[in-house]
Amino acid sequence: MNPRREPRGGRSALFDGIEEGGIRVAASSSSYTSHEINEHENERALEGLQDRVILLKRLSGDINEEVDAHNRMLDRMGFVELIDSIEEKENE
Repeated sequence: MNPRREPRGGRSALFDGIEEGGIRVAASSSSYTSHEINEHENERALEGLQDRVILLKRLSGDINEEVDAHNRMLDRMGFVELIDSIEEKENE
């Protein structure tokens, strides 16, 4: 098993915190200006997106590794030669 692989629960966490076109934020304190609040919310959203991008990159890498492994297995089984012989017979 690939050490980079995240547990399946991590995949469902990809979209945690996203609600109908926006990202949930905690109630803000009135001592901050709206600009400061927006900056803080943007930073939190950016961190969350970065985490999701990293997870998706790992997941796509894992999928690529699985595809490569299955292709090697099929090659060892002679699957490619079987397909080639079928194509040759169809072209005759």
